[in-house]
Amino acid sequence: MSKFWVITKDVYRKNVRSISFIIMLLVPFIAAAGLYIINQVTDNATEEGDTIGVVVQGDSDLLNTVEVQTVLDSMTVLNSKEQGEEQLKEEEIDGLLLLSVEKEQINGEFYSSNTMPQVTMALNQQLNQLQSSLRAKALGLSEEEVASLNASVPFSVQKITFNENGEMNTEEDFTSIRLVVGMATTILLFIFIVTYASIIAQEIASEKGTRIMEVILSSVSARSHFYGKLAGILLVALTQIVVYAVSIGLGFYWLKNNSTVQAFLAEFSIRDILGEFLVYTLLYLILGILIYAVLAALCGSLVSKVEDVSKAILPVTYLSLAGYMIGLSLGMANPDHLVIRVTSFIPFFSSYTMPIRLANNFVSTGEILLSLMILVLSIVGLIIFSERMYKANVLVYNDNGIFAALKQSVSLMTKNKSGGVQDHE
Repeated sequence: MSKFWVITKDVYRKNVRSISFIIMLLVPFIAAAGLYIINQVTDNATEEGDTIGVVVQGDSDLLNTVEVQTVLDSMTVLNSKEQGEEQLKEEEIDGLLLLSVEKEQINGEFYSSNTMPQVTMALNQQLNQLQSSLRAKALGLSEEEVASLNASVPFSVQKITFNENGEMNTEEDFTSIRLVVGMATTILLFIFIVTYASIIAQEIASEKGTRIMEVILSSVSARSHFYGKLAGILLVALTQIVVYAVSIGLGFYWLKNNSTVQAFLAEFSIRDILGEFLVYTLLYLILGILIYAVLAALCGSLVSKVEDVSKAILPVTYLSLAGYMIGLSLGMANPDHLVIRVTSFIPFFSSYTMPIRLANNFVSTGEILLSLMILVLSIVGLIIFSERMYKANVLVYNDNGIFAALKQSVSLMTKNKSGGVQDHE
């Protein structure tokens, strides 16, 4: 056991100190910072750079109202359309608005040499509000009456369930939020598998490729060597997950006083929204990473050279891609699709599809436990098989491809349970 921990620590320290891991760890933070900076620069450019000229015509009484003047305050008032066209030509203004007000009817025409979707959307909203205000004023309506007319209809979606007595129970529908979490889990699982499959396979195949395995196995068993390598890389992946989890927690603590966040938390409870769903989803995420990691280790043990690792992990890549496409495409279109239901019990796909079913409440607790039991038993069986395969092929060098190496390893494992390599503890 002590030798197992020595190998685990060595693999872990080597990888977490590597430049590639540090870059991989920082990429999401750099991307988030970049998006934030771009958003700030865009907002500032929109606020400071867009100068809108306006030419107003129509009823002088209406033009002098507070409502109209409030809209005009953010623009440059011009005397005529010709003056506006001249300033557009000289690029003194970015856009020209021709505004006419007659008998509480507003008409607007906007001219610009560039596409300005944010500006036109804002102007359209302002003019609509101005139109409503002028009509309300003409009808003699007070501000309270206008607010009452514009009040939105209270609308809530309720999920219903029936108990054993056939009585209906209602609860708030949090499907959309849970579905976002489920989709995020699917994407995160795929990223982790693609990232760490190659790392694990290379780590397992590294000593074998250098032909110094005989020296290593003289002091440590093949079993300890295999489990130590696998555990070390899994701890690296766990470190990355913990760093991101802590960062999300700190980000939430930093933003908890934000008005939008406070309004959301005042209306909803995180526990009510996620509850057991989050626990099960994280469990599927961890187990999904584990089963693909073991498969990647098995594929890595079949190659004789590190250069062949990229070919060896193709089964891992294709299986993961299939699960990702099923979960993401069918999950969005029809979460209760037959394919989603069936694959939620298949070990290599359940981590992708079961969270989608969980998000939509299309699965019972019994089905969840059955799926988890199948997944856990599959992981245990795959670990035992991979370890025996590693003991069988650890000193076998086959350059005829992964399938030939697999066939030879199975043959050796069948003939000799110890794989021809004695354990040295």
